[in-house]
Amino acid sequence: MRIRVTVAAATGALALSALAAPAAQAAEGPGATSVARSVVADAVKTPADESHGDTAISNVVVNGGKDIVLGTTTKKTFTVSFTAKDNSGVKWAQAILWHGANFDNLDGGAVADSSDGRAACTKVNATTSNCKAAFTVKADVDLVDSLAGGWKVWAIAQGTDADYVQKDNVKGFQIQRLSKLTVNAAPEPVKKGKTITVTGALTRASWNSGKYLGYTGQSVKLQFKKKGATTYTTVKTIKTTTAGALKTTVTASVDGAYRYSFAGTTTTPGVSATGDSVDVQ
Repeated sequence: MRIRVTVAAATGALALSALAAPAAQAAEGPGATSVARSVVADAVKTPADESHGDTAISNVVVNGGKDIVLGTTTKKTFTVSFTAKDNSGVKWAQAILWHGANFDNLDGGAVADSSDGRAACTKVNATTSNCKAAFTVKADVDLVDSLAGGWKVWAIAQGTDADYVQKDNVKGFQIQRLSKLTVNAAPEPVKKGKTITVTGALTRASWNSGKYLGYTGQSVKLQFKKKGATTYTTVKTIKTTTAGALKTTVTASVDGAYRYSFAGTTTTPGVSATGDSVDVQ
């Protein structure tokens, strides 16, 4: 069995803990030759997934199934949980989070859950264990903007009989840049039939600069909720311009509130502005 590990090579990338030696020693067993090495040094020779025997990994959940959203200085601890199974019982398991085209070509590094890389596994019965690994990420230390978007979970489990399974991409998840959205409808009050100008801005956290910068070229919905109603309806869709700016006009008809709403992208979560009420006279 070849267990591949990497050292983060880019400034601001997530750092991989020193887990090569413990992981390699623990994986030794009949028919499995343990080799811990750098992905960069020997990527091509190592197959993506490996298995021997009946060991299985299933039910992988990252952060309770929710996207991981970080502002400019957010520090967040979350868990990766999974089920490991082997007919002889589970000896150990491990999870690593990574970003890149594939595990052999990481573009920012990887992050392990602890100094020895082990997940905490609780025995359910003679063959099955529930495993959990905790990860902590600090936006202004561990991340750069290019690392926003899709991440994957690399996982391995070994049975007490030396059977094992290793999967490079057992689960995908998102690490995203926190978004903010504002709105202002003016003038207020306004006479019925007159023009209302609705402005705002869509910004998102930049882990590079530590600031919230405009998100340009994004489709955003202008929505309206009539006074006394409980839901918003879409009036029109416009795109953000320089610095994430939004501006459009509508005709005043009845009292209510206007807001902008952004559906989100793979790198940035959706967000809706707090409605701005308009009194139509």
